[in-house]
Amino acid sequence: MPKFNYVAMDSRGKETKGTLEVANQNEAIGRIKEMGFFPTKVVEDKGGPAGGGAVRKTAAKGGKKGGVSLNFQIKIPGFSGRVKSKVLTTFTRQLATLVQAGLPLLRGLRVLQKQERSANLKNILGDLAVSIEGGSTFSEALAQHPKVFNRLFVNMVKAGEIGGVLEVVLKRLSEFMEKAQKIKGKVIAAMFYPCAVMVVACAIMGVLMVMVIPKFKEIFEGALGGGQGLPPFTVFVMSISSAVKDHFVRTMIEIAVVFVIFNILIRLKWGRKLWDKFKLVVPILGPVVSKVAISRFTRTLGTLISSGVPILQALTIVKETSGNVIIGNAVAAVHESVKEGETITAPLEASGVFPPMVISMVDVGEQTGALPEMLMKIADNYEEEVDNAVSAMTSLLEPIMIVFLAVIVGSIVIAMFLPLIQLMGSIGEDNNKGGGAAKE
Repeated sequence: MPKFNYVAMDSRGKETKGTLEVANQNEAIGRIKEMGFFPTKVVEDKGGPAGGGAVRKTAAKGGKKGGVSLNFQIKIPGFSGRVKSKVLTTFTRQLATLVQAGLPLLRGLRVLQKQERSANLKNILGDLAVSIEGGSTFSEALAQHPKVFNRLFVNMVKAGEIGGVLEVVLKRLSEFMEKAQKIKGKVIAAMFYPCAVMVVACAIMGVLMVMVIPKFKEIFEGALGGGQGLPPFTVFVMSISSAVKDHFVRTMIEIAVVFVIFNILIRLKWGRKLWDKFKLVVPILGPVVSKVAISRFTRTLGTLISSGVPILQALTIVKETSGNVIIGNAVAAVHESVKEGETITAPLEASGVFPPMVISMVDVGEQTGALPEMLMKIADNYEEEVDNAVSAMTSLLEPIMIVFLAVIVGSIVIAMFLPLIQLMGSIGEDNNKGGGAAKE
C-alpha cells in the first residue's frame, strides 16, 4: 500500500507533518480531516526523487532486463514548475470573472487552460482540473502545487469554499495580487535609474583602469625617468589600475567570493535579521522598504480576515509571507498575544516597527469590531505613501548618483593630469634657467 507524506494545520494554525499508509490521495485527505487537521499538502512518498512518468517506466523495464535502474531529472530554465507573479495575477482575475459570471469552477479551469500561453501554468491547470474531477476540493488541489500557490492563496480559497463565497474571495485575492504587483513594479522602476548609473560608472571605470591609465603610465615613465616623482594620488590610482589589469581574473574571483559570502550570511538566521533591520533603517531606501512592508502586512491580514480565515491561522500566514524577519517577528508576537486572549495593539507597539498612527488605527478597529476594514484603510493609505516615498527617493538618488559618477571620473582625470601639470612646470623652470644662462 502506498505511503503519503502530508503537511497540515490544526485549528490554531500550528503546522504538523506526518505519513499515512492508505490506498490513494483522496483517502489520505479524508483521514487527515478526520484527525481534525486542515491538509495543505499531500504527496505520495515514492522513496526517492520524483521524475517523469515515462522515465520511471523506462527505468523499471531496464531493471528487469539488466538489473540497472536509471532515473534522470533534467531541469530546463523556464520549466522549473514556477509561474511568474504577473501571469498568476492575470489567471486569478480571469478565474474570478468566470466564476462570478456563473461558470462552474471546473469548466472555468478548462477554458483558462486552453487559452493559457505559459506552459507551466497550462500543465498546472490541467492537474487542478483532474484533481477536482477526482473528488478533491479546489483548495486541496491548489495545495498540491506549493511552488505556485502559496499558503495565502490556498487558505483564502479554502475560506471561500467553506463560506460559499468563492467568487468573492477570488475577486479579493486578484485585487490583492494586483496591488502587490503594482507596488513591486513602482519600486523596481524607481531602482532602475540608480542601477543603470552604477552599471555605467563601473563600465567607465573599467575602461579607464584597463585601457587609458596604462597608456598614461607609459608616457610618465618615459618622460619622468621610470615614473619617479609622481604625485601620491597618481601613484595610488595607477596601483589600482595595475592590480585590475594584471590580476583581472583574480579580482573578478574575489568579487564573486564576496558576493557568495554575503548571500550565505543573509541566509543564516542572525545574518538575515541584521540585513532586514538594515533595509528598514538605511537612509533614502529605508522609508520605502518600511512603508511597503507595513502596506503588505496590513493588506494581507485584512484580506485574510475579511475572507473568513481564522485570526490565528491568518497571522501564521502573514508571518510566512511578510518577506522581512523583523516584521515576521512582530507578527509572531501578535500571534502569541492573540493566542493568550490579549489584544493585537500591545505587541505591535512593542516591536518598534509600526508607526503610532498604524497602532492607533488598529486599536480603534479592534475595539469597534471593524479590524479588517481598518487594516484595508491603512493599506490604502500606505500605498499612497509608497508612491510619495518612491518619488522622493528617485528625486534624491538622481543628483546623488550624478555627483558620485562625476567624483569617480573626475578623480581619475585629476590623477592623470597632476603629473602633466608637474611636467609642464618643470619644463617652464628649465626654460627660464636656460634663458638666464644665455643672457649671462
